Amino acid sequence: MAISVSHAVKTYGSSPVFTALDDVSLDIPEGSLTALLGPSGSGKSTLLRTIAGLERPDSGAVVIDGTDVTRLAPQDRGIGFVFQHYAAFKHMTVRDNVAFGLSVRKRPRKEIDQRVDELLEIVGLAGYHTRYPSQLSGGQRQRMALARALAPNPGVLLLDEPFGALDAKVREDLRTWLRHMHEEFTVTTVLVTHDQEEALDVADRIAVMGDGRIEQVGTPTELYDAPETPFVRSFLGHVTELAGQTVRPHDIRLGRNADPEVPGNEVAATDVREAVVERVAVLGFEVRVELTDVENGGRFTAQITRGDARTLGLGAGSVGETVYARATEAASA
Repeated sequence: MAISVSHAVKTYGSSPVFTALDDVSLDIPEGSLTALLGPSGSGKSTLLRTIAGLERPDSGAVVIDGTDVTRLAPQDRGIGFVFQHYAAFKHMTVRDNVAFGLSVRKRPRKEIDQRVDELLEIVGLAGYHTRYPSQLSGGQRQRMALARALAPNPGVLLLDEPFGALDAKVREDLRTWLRHMHEEFTVTTVLVTHDQEEALDVADRIAVMGDGRIEQVGTPTELYDAPETPFVRSFLGHVTELAGQTVRPHDIRLGRNADPEVPGNEVAATDVREAVVERVAVLGFEVRVELTDVENGGRFTAQITRGDARTLGLGAGSVGETVYARATEAASA
């Protein structure tokens, strides 16, 4: 099912008035996985709740699969909804939680059992039928919640920060699992997140929101490589300033002489700058080098691989040493 939001406005309060959605229009293609990305207060959750029918816009329209659903109740929209905090029925088993939507629709018992077995197999919870939510890990509870949302075969799946309460490793695993699940079900999915990495990793399309407005919509590559506004550029990954140019830290090459190598066909976006190392931080497979430009005193950051750091002899003991920097690409916008 395709989703179209047209000129949606939603305000709260009276003095002062808070505008959560400010003339928002967004088309979400059928079968896509679209992320609504933005900081707290940007309007992304309000937009998702408006699509779900949990909020009614002051003006504007929501159309799902060609039908105007702006005034319809949530249960009449053919959607599944998953919140950050599982909202599981604690007194029900995993099986009964997943079966709930089918049971209230009075589907035949055989059909319910078959659907529950199928979904629990897909989400990796086969054999957990008789357990209760309290007996599951956080990641397992969230997968149960997703299975429950998918049980009635919704045309649209809405996810509001579904992994926000989980630790980093579990979030990473569930992102991979969500991507694979979406490829299998091809249900139109809308994911709310404030995590740039999550949006870039999972989504086909990203709508970046700020102050109740849509800043830009596009593929992860389009938004990262060609941001249309300074807000999008800074929100989708770190930026730093080198020789008057705004650049991504990983687009800076470092060298021990005044001619840092520029691999392949890359063209230098800045002149070579002499710099002093202020700090070296190892971040897993990457190394962040914080530097000061000798000529103008400006601070900037380069992100390089551990292999490059070893080759250059850069480590915790390199503070105060001189290196040379050049950017291979300037950031857009």
